[in-house]
Amino acid sequence: MIRKIRSYLGHCLAVLTLFGVAAVPVAAADNYPSRPITLIVPYTAGGGTDAVARIIGSLLEKELGQPVNVVNRTGGNGVVGHAALAASPADGYTLGMVTVDIAMLHWAGLSQLTPRDFTPIALMNFDPAGVTVRADSPYKTLDDLLKAIRANPGKFKASGAGQGGIWHLALAGMMRDLKMDPAITPWVPANGAAQAMTDLVAGGIEFVTCSLPEARALIDAGKARPLVLMHDKPSTLYPNVPLLKAATGSAWNL
Repeated sequence: MIRKIRSYLGHCLAVLTLFGVAAVPVAAADNYPSRPITLIVPYTAGGGTDAVARIIGSLLEKELGQPVNVVNRTGGNGVVGHAALAASPADGYTLGMVTVDIAMLHWAGLSQLTPRDFTPIALMNFDPAGVTVRADSPYKTLDDLLKAIRANPGKFKASGAGQGGIWHLALAGMMRDLKMDPAITPWVPANGAAQAMTDLVAGGIEFVTCSLPEARALIDAGKARPLVLMHDKPSTLYPNVPLLKAATGSAWNL
């Protein structure tokens, strides 16, 4: 999703049209873009949103013939970056990656922004949540982890996003579906999955509920281990990771 862009499409029209955006007269913007473009990411470098943004930015540079500068505006559980994007001029020179968290920020009392403050251009990425532990964790399955959580309420900390963010909702939804109180697992807010995975490996938290692609670097490095995927289809990256429904009977997917 990208902040309102009026008629300054020019050469970008082909790319945006491929994304399903209605065509506009090219004559209105024959000189676009005439300078570099900023692509705002509301989360830290190294996370999933950042990775997608850098791929898109690279492709846009080739198409538009102008630099596309990816800028990480972190803080406030995503509020800082989303607010910067919403406040930018609608001239086509500031684009951004708006994540699903924008639908929750106002409910959490963190911002007045809602999806109505942005104009969507394309769905860039979709990844379901997973549950990942350290490689040396004694919990080999999700059932092992859940039994330990039930036996030690309040001891097992989790992370993956800001308070009320999408990966926090993944945890809460899974636990409620399994008739468990989400409050027994304290949530440690993070400025993105990259920070959460670093905290996991450092021993600051017991598990992370981000997507598997975001955990990939540490999984492939042998420092983290995925236990389950909250989806109805296996992961293309890790097809042997159990699905949540098969592991617990829960139909919760995110």
